[in-house]
Amino acid sequence: MKKTFKVLSALLSYPDEALQKAAPELRHVIEEEDLLPPENRRALHALIEDIATGDLYALQERYVELFDRTRSLSLHLFEHVYGESRDRGQAMIDLKSLYERNGLYLSTSELPDYLPAFLEFLATLPLAEARAQLSQPAHILTALAERLHKRQAPYEAVFQALTSLAVSAADAPTIEVSPEGQDADPNDFAALDAQWEEEAVTFSPGATPSCKDRIISQIRARRRPAAGAPKGVAP
Repeated sequence: MKKTFKVLSALLSYPDEALQKAAPELRHVIEEEDLLPPENRRALHALIEDIATGDLYALQERYVELFDRTRSLSLHLFEHVYGESRDRGQAMIDLKSLYERNGLYLSTSELPDYLPAFLEFLATLPLAEARAQLSQPAHILTALAERLHKRQAPYEAVFQALTSLAVSAADAPTIEVSPEGQDADPNDFAALDAQWEEEAVTFSPGATPSCKDRIISQIRARRRPAAGAPKGVAP
């Protein structure tokens, strides 16, 4: 198991006190495993410091505006490939089946293409296999890194690190990423609802939660506020 993938998963989770308190251990894992080039490690340490020392409400507001209210920065990978296409449903089922064949069962509230969940899956694989799997959405990760760079968002560090970890694979499909386009105003909730509206995808029943390790089970207990809720107020 490679904990670096779990650290990257945690850094893309909704920031809370548990994530802030875990900062020293997150730094330790990055340095101990030494999977990333120095420039990637420095950028990740800067992000960890930013999260550890920042005002929690401001961090949460920034996270929601970036990843919840900006569709072109969605952490759901298939959003950037299939959009509202019905092909997205089959891709979800295939990815969920891949997880389950490898012993990872998501809770009924988690979608398989959610990037933090995908990274937790990679953490269960041998490193070479995890890096090969990461090559599949490499084009998406690169696009997201570029979009975050334009916004001067420190979360770019996570996507740059993932791009570094992905290996070139001759048989990896060429993925056409949806163009960024123009996002709705993050504060216009009616426009956001209209932009995100799409048909629901139903998955087969029977998935059961898996046991997470101590750090990640604490960090991923996300209490994300609903769109439009006052800062710091969970629904």
